[in-house]
Amino acid sequence: MRATFTPAARLHRPSEYAAALKGKRIARGALFVITTPRDAAEGADQARLGLIIAKRYAARAVTRNAMKRVIREAFRLRRHELPQCDYVFRLHSKVGPLTLTELKKLVRSEVDALLDRAVR
Repeated sequence: MRATFTPAARLHRPSEYAAALKGKRIARGALFVITTPRDAAEGADQARLGLIIAKRYAARAVTRNAMKRVIREAFRLRRHELPQCDYVFRLHSKVGPLTLTELKKLVRSEVDALLDRAVR
C-alpha cells in the first residue's frame, strides 16, 4: 500500500473547515485540538486532513511550516488506520521559544498521541 498524501486527502474549501470546526472535538493536547464533523461525510472514501496554524500562536513562518510538515507526515503514515472522515488540527496555544529540532519532536509526539485517541 502506498502512503502518499494526495490532494484528495486534504480539506480545500472553507465550508469543509467550517463543518469540521462546528463538529465534535476528538482530542486535545498541549498544543493542538482535533475536530471532526458531527455527521460522517457521505461517500467519504478516505480520511482527510485540514490544518489551522495561526500566526498569533506561532509568529515565525519557519515555525508554522515546520509544524505543518510534521503533522502532514504523521497523518500520511497513519491515514489508513483512521476512520473515514475529515480531521482538522488547530493550534490553540502559544509555542514557546524552542529550536526547530525540539519543536518537531514535541509536535510529532503530541500528534501521534492525538491520532492514537482518534483511532479509538
